[in-house]
Amino acid sequence: MLNNKSILITGGTGSLGKALTSTILSRWPQVNRLVIYSRDEQKQYQMEQEYPVSKNPKIRYFIGDVRDLERLKRAFIGIDYVIHAAAMK
Repeated sequence: MLNNKSILITGGTGSLGKALTSTILSRWPQVNRLVIYSRDEQKQYQMEQEYPVSKNPKIRYFIGDVRDLERLKRAFIGIDYVIHAAAMK
């Protein structure tokens, strides 16, 4: 279902986002692109240690806040599906 598609996960470094990343990479290995969108640079760095781009070339890490419409629009370019997992705490 997600093979040959580009997916954006907002809140991608949170617990749900990380679980979705793991599931997508294991169940749909032919995904075109998986964009991890998060405002937390430290969590993106930590996640990149677990899912390095060198071993997962389809992953892109994108810094941004879901409240920033222009940044979201940039992240949406070329995306087929958006999974909104961002939470405001």
